[in-house]
Amino acid sequence: MSLSLAATIRAVRLLTWRGLSTTSLVRSSKEHDVSKATSVDFTQPMYLDCRDTPLPEVRFVRQLTSEQMVLKKKETGPWTKLSKEEKMALYRISFDRSYEEMKRRSNEWKTVVGGVCYFLGLGGLFLLWTRFYVYGDVPHTLSEDWIAMQTKRMLDMRVNPVTGFSSHWDYEKNQWKK
Repeated sequence: MSLSLAATIRAVRLLTWRGLSTTSLVRSSKEHDVSKATSVDFTQPMYLDCRDTPLPEVRFVRQLTSEQMVLKKKETGPWTKLSKEEKMALYRISFDRSYEEMKRRSNEWKTVVGGVCYFLGLGGLFLLWTRFYVYGDVPHTLSEDWIAMQTKRMLDMRVNPVTGFSSHWDYEKNQWKK
């Protein structure tokens, strides 16, 4: 019994907001070494692909591998000796995406339209549910007969005869003024 209770308490802790925060996950994790966690230094310039600034402040790859180091040494020589693949690899060291790749449209609009349609449908179903199961029948005061009787009574009482409701009624001809 105590094992299932402990498992239930642990599951509840994981489902709470505090259980989902990164600090408590790192703290509770026994497998991961916290000393190996990487942090970002925001005081240094960062690489950013953007159409507004096509030339970022820093290179895309900051720590070069041995193959990239050899390629950088070949870069100092004549470029006619470099193959097309080597030129492309050199470009990818400095930039993540080309200007044409940055201009390419994404399909994110499909996700946005799908989400909007989903929530509109969900809202419509909620409105239907409230109409059928929450609200009762329409009150009898909204029926056409009741409104006609109420209008007749207001005209008989001459409600607001100067500028209001009764001012639009012709009492001699017994009809609405045109």
